[in-house]
Amino acid sequence: MALALTSTGSRVNIESMNIGTVAERSGVPPKSIRYYESIGLITPAERRPNGYRSYSAHDMQTLAFIKRARSLGFSVEEVRDLLDLWRNRSRKSAAVKAMAAQHIEALDRKIAELQSMRRALAELVRRCRGDSRPECPILKDLEEGNK
Repeated sequence: MALALTSTGSRVNIESMNIGTVAERSGVPPKSIRYYESIGLITPAERRPNGYRSYSAHDMQTLAFIKRARSLGFSVEEVRDLLDLWRNRSRKSAAVKAMAAQHIEALDRKIAELQSMRRALAELVRRCRGDSRPECPILKDLEEGNK
């Protein structure tokens, strides 16, 4: 039986952790863990005789992988593809690199869109007097739409 210390200093069997322990150690909330199980992103946990889920160190590693990929902005489906590549030991790194490069392109498009939105809003803020009068170019623009 392999033991590890939790952040609170208590010992835990890392070969069989409950959902609270694996959530704490992986940084993934229990609700997300259950969701990832329901959509097949992770294999459903074994059940203990008392009905509680039982997770392994490998499950925790997979959850940490998912958390990091999500923090980089990958969608759930992209994470699924990354997990498939991660699990496939005969993969070519070119496939992983291509996927990451496509994600960078999507992020660049999103950044450009956000910068454009920021410029438009900054111009509206610049034109608004922000005084006690009711006239407001910000509200006028929203009312008229992008004519």
